[in-house]
Amino acid sequence: MDAKAISLNEKDVKPVVDLLNDYLANYHIHYQKLRGCHWNIKGQNFFTLHVKFEELYTNAQLTIDEIAERVLTLGKPPHSRFVDYINESVIKEINTIGMSDLAMVEALLEDMAKLIELERELLEISDSASDDGTNDMVNRFMQYKEKNTWMLRSFAGKK
Repeated sequence: MDAKAISLNEKDVKPVVDLLNDYLANYHIHYQKLRGCHWNIKGQNFFTLHVKFEELYTNAQLTIDEIAERVLTLGKPPHSRFVDYINESVIKEINTIGMSDLAMVEALLEDMAKLIELERELLEISDSASDDGTNDMVNRFMQYKEKNTWMLRSFAGKK
């Protein structure tokens, strides 16, 4: 399959696919960080954050699948090797063992800020390619992250 099968221009869609694969790489690192936070949370906020981190990583897992399927819909293969995720991601792995609860929240807020930045870039590129499907999908993901950024910032006592 190629982009022509869904009435998109192959040349216009190439930058969308490239950025979607970068986005996918970043999401995988973010997902693993969420899992690490969920597994390693300790302290007085354990019950609150353990549940929240599980909600976030469950959502991230579904998001990753949708991103990969969108790449396939556009006629290209999604990245599927951890080496690619690590090499292409601007979000970096961290060791969550022994991290404080608020340090975990801060690390996740940094990831979300970077993902939102990528999402805004994807919205521009997909709009230029007349790729409304990608645009709608990414907009949905961004709205979810924006809301959770507000919640986590409020939890951490940030403005």
